[in-house]
Amino acid sequence: MADFHQNGTIATLHNLTRRPVEALEKELMRFRRFRPMSLVLPSLYSELEAPALAGILDELEKVPYLSEIIIGLDRADQEQYRHALQYFSRLPQNHRVLWNDGPRLKALDAKLASHGLAPTELGKGRNVWYCLGYMLASGKGQAVALHDCDILTYSRDMLARLFYPVANPVFNYNFAKGYYARVAGGKLHGRVNRLLVTPLIRSMQKVCGYNDYLNYMDGFRYSLAGEFALRRDLVGHLHIPSDWGLEIGVLSEMYRSCSTQRICQVDISDNYDHKHQDLSPEDASRGLSKMSTDIAKAFFRKLATNGEIFSTEKIRTIKATYYRIALDFIDIFNDDATLNGLAYDRHKEEQAVELFAQNIVEAGNAFLANPMETPFMPSWSRVVSALPDILDELKQAVEDDTQQFAGA
Repeated sequence: MADFHQNGTIATLHNLTRRPVEALEKELMRFRRFRPMSLVLPSLYSELEAPALAGILDELEKVPYLSEIIIGLDRADQEQYRHALQYFSRLPQNHRVLWNDGPRLKALDAKLASHGLAPTELGKGRNVWYCLGYMLASGKGQAVALHDCDILTYSRDMLARLFYPVANPVFNYNFAKGYYARVAGGKLHGRVNRLLVTPLIRSMQKVCGYNDYLNYMDGFRYSLAGEFALRRDLVGHLHIPSDWGLEIGVLSEMYRSCSTQRICQVDISDNYDHKHQDLSPEDASRGLSKMSTDIAKAFFRKLATNGEIFSTEKIRTIKATYYRIALDFIDIFNDDATLNGLAYDRHKEEQAVELFAQNIVEAGNAFLANPMETPFMPSWSRVVSALPDILDELKQAVEDDTQQFAGA
């Protein structure tokens, strides 16, 4: 049974009673009159060929309270886009598929680029950015949730619990972050969160001194969870990172935009498993190696905006402190796994820590070499200020794609 401990500045909403999903959905149906809800699904075309997404759709077909579902489709040609329209057509809710590689959205992207407003890096962040723009354009939702399309253990109560804090008109939360234990296949997962993020935060607290932002970040039980929900009035002002720092960047944006009293984390699953990334120690541009570098850079950037001064010496000190703290965490995880009868490969865990320590230095050096780098995509409020009709154009492009290829 879950605990009820409140362990930081962020309200933690637990799963104490395993409340039936039907009871949650009954209330969400009432909440939708005040705050209609949109769901964003960023997807690669390859995920349409994997079993996880089919299982997700099986569950979403039963969800009664959604006003719309927005699917961002990456890496798809024309025939694959046609297939995607057919694939998602079984959804009973209003839904649209954004063909990000299609000529209409590419032309829109080129128009934005000509004004210096387009995302410059391909990936999930860009996909989410366009989906949120479409959410603003459609006007159907007053709250929006996002989750990935590779969740192998998906059930619709995950979505209900994620939406509930921001959809309930009595609650005061503008933002809800999902969390869960990453245990599957008889072992612990979530290496980057366990072995990088938490030890890195603790090392920065030790080296840089007490910091409200680091204390805030340390309160999240799973800061790298890809599931979150927020109210519409925050969407237009989000500066979304374009790299693997997306989740850390969104939490940082919430810290900038909201009182911590209006931010919560919610337990959404007892059993969560999804596609696992390779460590990729031989290729810094892939897998968990790139992810760890991008996350470390996201922390350096955010602390710098809060007035922290970095140097080569400070970064090396953070790395040394991180390494010692991370090894201590390995002892703890080993004990936890042993008590629960889980397999634990200490050698691989220490290999991950060694790679992460190296990448902290690489990230710090990259930040020092280019401190003026702009890592965020522009907010939609800035884009609309420069191009007042852009949301209408985005909506029309998606509608034209749908009409041209649906049933073709």
